Amino acid sequence: MVGPAARDWLTLVAGVVVAMLAVGVARWVLVRRLARRWPTAAAEIRPTTRPAVATAVLVAVRLTLHRDMLPSWLAGAMSRLVTLALIGAVTWLIVEVVNAFTDIYLNRLARRTMGRHLRRTRTQVTLLRRTAGALVIVIGVGAMLFTFPAMRALGTGVLASAGIIGVVAGIAAQSTLGNLFAGLQIAFSDALRIGDQVVVQGEYGTVEEVTLTNVVVRAWDQRRLIMPVSYFTQTPFENWTKDSNELLGTVYLRVDWSVPVSDLRTATRTWLETNANWDGREWSLLVTDVLENGLVEVRAMVSAADADAIWTLRCELREFLIGYLRDHHNAALPRVRFAPFDGAALPELRGVQRE
Repeated sequence: MVGPAARDWLTLVAGVVVAMLAVGVARWVLVRRLARRWPTAAAEIRPTTRPAVATAVLVAVRLTLHRDMLPSWLAGAMSRLVTLALIGAVTWLIVEVVNAFTDIYLNRLARRTMGRHLRRTRTQVTLLRRTAGALVIVIGVGAMLFTFPAMRALGTGVLASAGIIGVVAGIAAQSTLGNLFAGLQIAFSDALRIGDQVVVQGEYGTVEEVTLTNVVVRAWDQRRLIMPVSYFTQTPFENWTKDSNELLGTVYLRVDWSVPVSDLRTATRTWLETNANWDGREWSLLVTDVLENGLVEVRAMVSAADADAIWTLRCELREFLIGYLRDHHNAALPRVRFAPFDGAALPELRGVQRE
């Protein structure tokens, strides 16, 4: 015969096993149903497995564990510990479920659309997900604290003085709250998105991450610029991909007046048609200024699909123009002109002796 105490412990173990099996079956069914529409659902749901198992096991323990099963000095502490662990597991599970389903949505969107819409949606969803995660964690910590009788007694006084505390906290956290609201403003004003190519404080880079407080910009040389979110709402900055990725670039040359502009223009057009970085939209080659010392300024303007392509295209075009003039029109290379001194032209200098 099995005694009451042993029966209680067997019930607890059986409840834990059933809870783990139920989570496994539910995950298998959910993955099968989602995989029909989202092939990557299994990988995206995987992070929710451990918090789901922990939550199910703790629920089973909470339902089957009785005070009679433990010594009196341990029963209260164990009950409190299980409750705290259950609140933590539920908080963890909610955060991971939100992350998993937002990842599924973003990956599905990435297969259907590209460019501005995808970057804008990814930025908005990322900020909202982090805001929701922070809120859930705060609520979870508050629920843990209110399991203690002393904290519940303190709750009345806290609520009564909530106005004063709110004012003090608002003043103390003014910068943090400002960055938080600035992040939400950026996300929904479409001024800055993950993947945008920007110029910040003279540095060119790509927006790599947007958090509730900071924006991480990856510079062209792999450095990371960590900027407060409020910087982008208070300071002007360049966004090269605000409306589209397509860009125009210019190359300037200072050459001699004898440069054959028509030949240079024809050669540039022929060269562009063989260059993979040119997107075929626009190009021009014009004399934009007349300078001193017998020089003129020639500007070549070209278009490309994105910032990386326009940078490479400008460098390659500059190299081509220099090589073309050197090899085919050497006389057009810049030179400094000198004229012989004519004393008659400067009568005021007559009679001046050289020291």
